[in-house]
Amino acid sequence: MHGRLKVRTTEEERERKKKEQALKVKAYKAATTKISAKRQNQEYDDEMLAYTTPILQRNPDVSTLWNIRRECILAKVKKIKEEEVTPEKEAIQEEHILQVFETEMSLTEQCLLVNPKSYNIWHHRMWLLEQSPKANWQREVMLCNKYLKMDERNFHTWDYKRYVVEKAQVPKEEELDFCTEKIKVNFSNYSSWHHRSLLLPALYPYEGDAKPKRPMSEEKLKEELEMVLTAAFTDPYDSSAWFYQRWLLGYSQPELAACAFRCSKDKTVLSFTKLTTKEDLKVVLTGDGGKTLEITDFLTLNNQVSDTIFYSKNPVEDPSMYQNLEVSSKALTSITLPLSKYNDDAYYFHALEASTTYTPDVLDQLKSQLESCESLLEYEPDSKWCLLTSALLMRAIDCQEYHDKTMEYLKKLQKVDSLRENYYKDLASKWILQKALIQWSKTDGEHMLKSIDLSQEEQLTCLTDKQYLIVADEIILSKELTKRYEGGLKSFSNI
Repeated sequence: MHGRLKVRTTEEERERKKKEQALKVKAYKAATTKISAKRQNQEYDDEMLAYTTPILQRNPDVSTLWNIRRECILAKVKKIKEEEVTPEKEAIQEEHILQVFETEMSLTEQCLLVNPKSYNIWHHRMWLLEQSPKANWQREVMLCNKYLKMDERNFHTWDYKRYVVEKAQVPKEEELDFCTEKIKVNFSNYSSWHHRSLLLPALYPYEGDAKPKRPMSEEKLKEELEMVLTAAFTDPYDSSAWFYQRWLLGYSQPELAACAFRCSKDKTVLSFTKLTTKEDLKVVLTGDGGKTLEITDFLTLNNQVSDTIFYSKNPVEDPSMYQNLEVSSKALTSITLPLSKYNDDAYYFHALEASTTYTPDVLDQLKSQLESCESLLEYEPDSKWCLLTSALLMRAIDCQEYHDKTMEYLKKLQKVDSLRENYYKDLASKWILQKALIQWSKTDGEHMLKSIDLSQEEQLTCLTDKQYLIVADEIILSKELTKRYEGGLKSFSNI
């Protein structure tokens, strides 16, 4: 038996680990007790740093300890600056201050090896750079590149990289090339696609008049569509490229704009495409001969600070005599909108934008991608990303022509991806309402505002953009929707 290594039994090993854990807990409690006592006495010295270091090296996610270390660093820097030095020794004093920050930066690098996805470490490193008299931003860019080689999908590093490349003034073209390389290595990289979406609008700004505004120039948009299709078809079940394609197609929050307005003798309503506040809200009616009238005292319909619908009970003598509406606020640049007449009222209505007009080249690319998606569906009929993307492409090409087919796809998605059934129902409702509002806006002006009938829309399960309906005297819904919105849906007549 001599010379043979004794292997611990399971029970012995368990007991050993239990004792080790007990010693660690004891040491941790002793250290935290000393840290608390020193902090209470405001003793932010080297001893305090020494107590916190081993704890953070094992567990870098203790926010309180990083806060304490910041207090210690500020105290050390203050102490160094208070020392009287001759002009000749000012450089030495600055070197001492730099050394304080460099030592702390070194600790954060050690901690990153323990957990490269720690919010606390990256945040502390940012704080150090902001406080340091000579921050080395180029070194930080290299550090990010190093960690993105280890894990190209670490969004903490990507977040930090956006911060440091701006400080280091790295050219956006160089960053875009970096994104491209990372995507080539791994298509399933949400962070890289997202970083790309922030760079492209700045490098290739859209200068046309399309609404909603395109994310980038038409030429670059075509290139990106080609690139993302390759990524999506490499792995049809990976969502990152499909999400990026949705952004390219413009499926994002609409720009803030006035979408509906109606003014009668005793009340006025004004609604916007998305939530805003009434801060500096100015609403002015203008007519022939330079006649103007400002409507004031607007309130939110929901009695909250922000809303999409605002109303005023200020009386207006003869609304129909005004031809234009001028709207501005802190969040909205002044715009002038043409008014129409309905009986004695003045109104403005702009239906939801359902699709946009693309250049022939981009439109051909969209049609080509739709054909590719349709072909893929023959082999992968239950591919949820392909089904959804096909529906989105149809909407981008011609929402009216493909309306019925997009509804069919959304209905299938409710079964294929049942966990997100309600999402697809809401999306279907949004598209149905868009179509209904476009048709409603084309109704004869003398009858348009009298009522809007949505009772026959079977797939309409919710009202995603209620603010557009506020100018109607009557909103006719199905029994299910009437019950759902009982008391919660206002028309112009019951404000």
